[in-house]
Amino acid sequence: MSILKIGDKKIGADEPTFIIGEIGINHNGSMDNVFKLIDLAKDTGCDAVKFQKRTPELAVPKDQWNIKKDTPWGTIDYIDYKKKIELSVEQYKEIDQYCKNKNILWFSSCWDEQAVEDIASVNALCFKVASASLTDVDTINKMLSYDVPIIMSTGMSSMEEIEGSLKLFNNKTIGLLHATSSYPCEYEELNLNMIKTLKSMFSNHVIGYSGHESGLVTSAVAVAFGAKIIERHITLDRAMWGTDQAASLGPNGLRTMVSHIRTVEKALGDGVKKVYESEIPIRQKLRRVD
Repeated sequence: MSILKIGDKKIGADEPTFIIGEIGINHNGSMDNVFKLIDLAKDTGCDAVKFQKRTPELAVPKDQWNIKKDTPWGTIDYIDYKKKIELSVEQYKEIDQYCKNKNILWFSSCWDEQAVEDIASVNALCFKVASASLTDVDTINKMLSYDVPIIMSTGMSSMEEIEGSLKLFNNKTIGLLHATSSYPCEYEELNLNMIKTLKSMFSNHVIGYSGHESGLVTSAVAVAFGAKIIERHITLDRAMWGTDQAASLGPNGLRTMVSHIRTVEKALGDGVKKVYESEIPIRQKLRRVD
């Protein structure tokens, strides 16, 4: 089985599920929120946190720039809202140091080539290709110009698009995450069996699941289906202002999900039938014929 290594963490094969707390833009531009969300991820047992990095002038289509949006900063142009919630390179340097002190990994999805350069300048250990960027050849190639691991989500994509994008990586093993890009996603559209499909088709990659549903059990099911990476959006409070908050897990939900995943890992076993020591007294008591 394929192995992906991010920092000192091995992902795949018989390694524990790699759990990512997707902070994304749920910090609403506040470093205080950033630090609290990192603490939440660490305290609940996540292995990493993930952010989103954009250069607004490049990542936002120009026909959306002047659309008015109601925000905590008042009614402003959409492009100005995007600038408000962006974290600077200097802020990512603070994040890098904070995560090192907390002993938790961090990385970011990069939505344009400049964003890749910005994150690379902070010595990022991994890049994420967001579902929206799966067909962005230039941005993916920019990531590939750096010798770091890559994880890619596959939401809003056809199989043909996924296969086309994977050709860019040649023989490089990546993390490949099944996803449905609806926020929050209805259970009928999760299609968790795609995890098995990706495992059978792309055995040279480490398969995982990026969920945008509001429930918890589905992530544990994804692990039972073979996902070695689980990514879920996290928030301090699902009632907070922001487009992704409702599709995120709050503190109690995140803690419960991580616990469910670790329980499933213990329960899966090795698939080899055996008689356990705990069964022997019951066997001696109940079995009439050996």
